[in-house]
Amino acid sequence: MQVRVSTRHGHLSEASKEKITKKVEKLRRLFDRLNDIQVVVDLKDEHNPIVEVQASAEKAKDFVASEKSTEMMAALDLVLDKLEKQLRRYKEKVVERHRDRDREGRQAESEYTADEEE
Repeated sequence: MQVRVSTRHGHLSEASKEKITKKVEKLRRLFDRLNDIQVVVDLKDEHNPIVEVQASAEKAKDFVASEKSTEMMAALDLVLDKLEKQLRRYKEKVVERHRDRDREGRQAESEYTADEEE
């Protein structure tokens, strides 16, 4: 998984970029099909930085979240909470879809064997 951290209207130290990267990589635990995560920190208003995160996943839509806070790391935590929620919701949807297919397959199979017995 590739994590890219960039800034608008300012600069981040390497230590800050590393902290951001470590926090963002934890999303991989929730959804293992994440390919690419882009983090953009907008420092136009230094007192209220905006953090935007876009996560691309294999065979799925992009997950996007943005948040503004008085501190950059607080904004990052809020954005990651939003993305976690999106990823959990998507994963539940995918798992439920597979469960429904299994149920339909088993039901069709049992109907087929019942027809053969008659």
